[in-house]
Amino acid sequence: MENSREENKMGIMPVKPLVISMALPMMISMLVQALYNVVDSIFVAQLNENALTAVTLAFPIQNLVIAVGSGTGVGINALLSRSLGSKNFEDADGAANTGILLNIIHYALFVLFGIFGAHAFIASQASDAEIIELGNSYLMIVCIGAIAALMQMTLERLLQSTGRTFYSMISQLTGAIINIILDPIMIFGLLGFPKLGVAGAAIATVCGQISASGVALYLNVFKNKEINVSLGRILKPRKIIVRKIYEVGIPSMIMVSIGSIMTYCLNIILMKFSSTATAVFGAYFKLQSFFFMPVFGMNNGIIPIMAYNYGAKNKERIYETLNFAYKLAVTIMVIGTLVMEFIPQILLGLFNASDSMLEIGVPALRIIAVHFPIAAIAIVMGSVFQAFAQGLYSMLVSLGRQLFVLIPVAWLLSLSGNVDLVWLCFLISEIVSLLLSIFFYRKVKKNIIDQI
Repeated sequence: MENSREENKMGIMPVKPLVISMALPMMISMLVQALYNVVDSIFVAQLNENALTAVTLAFPIQNLVIAVGSGTGVGINALLSRSLGSKNFEDADGAANTGILLNIIHYALFVLFGIFGAHAFIASQASDAEIIELGNSYLMIVCIGAIAALMQMTLERLLQSTGRTFYSMISQLTGAIINIILDPIMIFGLLGFPKLGVAGAAIATVCGQISASGVALYLNVFKNKEINVSLGRILKPRKIIVRKIYEVGIPSMIMVSIGSIMTYCLNIILMKFSSTATAVFGAYFKLQSFFFMPVFGMNNGIIPIMAYNYGAKNKERIYETLNFAYKLAVTIMVIGTLVMEFIPQILLGLFNASDSMLEIGVPALRIIAVHFPIAAIAIVMGSVFQAFAQGLYSMLVSLGRQLFVLIPVAWLLSLSGNVDLVWLCFLISEIVSLLLSIFFYRKVKKNIIDQI
């Protein structure tokens, strides 16, 4: 029965149409994800600038939830795709069910943090009483509802790993649409709902994630025939599967978590200038997602293709996938740079930007956006490390870029007293990231890909 599972399209479909079919749904869903992230902040910014700053200060923990969920998902994705490629269906099922259990365990830790640590976390970045109160309210709700985000990411990874990116797109679209609809209703108290302000934005986000995870669970159980998800399998994890998931997943978690440390430290550096500078950083982070998220979505589409063909020992398809991915990623990022350079005032106007916010934000967007095309190449190289279970390389690149370069450089530039110079830390750190990525890619190419 197990051997009756038919050949997956990742091993037989022409590469360019395959990449498009795998990546396009992910890119669209990531664009929608970026849209509702931006809409969320746009609505919050209508309350006041402090509300936008409060959400920005809560972002490092939100990013940590994403780090744990996506990191576990990367571990599941790599093991599941390799197992399917080599026809090891027992490990494929083990990866799916064990991954679900692991994120249930992770959730308990976020609940504890939300209850006992949220206030102290916000207060460590700001002294304004209103910002602390708003940030604490938002962050506590996000942490208590984190099970929805974790399960959504895990279940969508299962769909992606088996080539069902269209179903994954349906799940993400569902969550995004629900969030966009509920945001104004819960923030401003429309249709008879109480006006909840920043807390309403958090509740809307969690409701969207609950809807998305429910859809993804249904699609996995009833539409994803290459894996078997069941309560009995979830409750009987195998140690070897846990180890394999974490071998790839933990470096990926650390890699994304580094982003939380980076944003936390940068928030503190910018708050020394003004809360407006921090609000600009928050607005930028939302805007850049319109370009970074589609590239990450493309990455999510090509990782299972490369992992599958590694298991199937077909390196020609791996190289063809990579070459096409580089072209797509750079094209997207060049467009992003041009948009940031030519219409920064319009972009910041979406966030109800004051004159002081525009004064800081316009040069900030133009300076930061220069690094986008460089980032595109490094991101695609990172997908190679994840596909071939070399997550440690991805982690080292992120450490080099965000902790060992970006934050120290930002701090040193802040000593000048000119906030415009601080934004150069993004370009400098991305150049270092690219150099490290090239170094590790050559090792993977020589020791793994060329040995197939």
